[in-house]
Amino acid sequence: MMGQTHALSGALVWLGAVPILSQERLLGDHAISLSPAQLLAGAVVCAGAALLPDIDHHNGRIANTFGPITKKLCKWVGKASGGHRQATHSLLFAVLMGLAMDALATHFVYGWWAALFVIVGFGLRGIGLDFEGKEPQSALADCAVAAFAVYLMHDLDMSFAGFAVALGCIAHVVGDCLTPRGCPVFWPMKWRIDIPLIPRTDGKVERWVVTPLLTLGVAILTIRSVLGDITTNWLTRG
Repeated sequence: MMGQTHALSGALVWLGAVPILSQERLLGDHAISLSPAQLLAGAVVCAGAALLPDIDHHNGRIANTFGPITKKLCKWVGKASGGHRQATHSLLFAVLMGLAMDALATHFVYGWWAALFVIVGFGLRGIGLDFEGKEPQSALADCAVAAFAVYLMHDLDMSFAGFAVALGCIAHVVGDCLTPRGCPVFWPMKWRIDIPLIPRTDGKVERWVVTPLLTLGVAILTIRSVLGDITTNWLTRG
């Protein structure tokens, strides 16, 4: 799947999951209660994190996010993880990333800001807000916008970040499982799950069915989550 589709799926999963994550009877002390600002920040983080599993692809769209730094990082991760769509496309990777980001956001704020900078940069590259093929202009633009996003969020309580990052990674894995190659969801087991509802990356199904549906879903859930039930009822009354 394309980066834009992954980013949209991450935002949609986050907006859909927040009502469940706020249920104390389900999560006890781990339940979260978010302000509108935190909700939107979580959507941004989850959308960016939905690109994280592709950090194993040295020639993928996110590899050029911050120029040679991310290109070398992706190349190294790809070798260490066994290649594209291997270890990073698994539930284990999603859980580990969620735990790592939770630790940073809760205990090491400067480390979290650095991680947030990278995640937002990946999200920007994923949805196409860059100058593809024009370097270093594109990398510099990504840096500037990612730094501005970190500035806007630096005072927010981001103790929910672990949930957002893990859900973003899971959204990516589920999306790639809908393509013919599938993913080793339960890595290190080599068994791959593939349900090829999307026959070709960036094909007609993804462009004209999946992406519009994800966009519509994100818009509806954003209205419902941020503006409340009254606005939703007004928009949907017949």
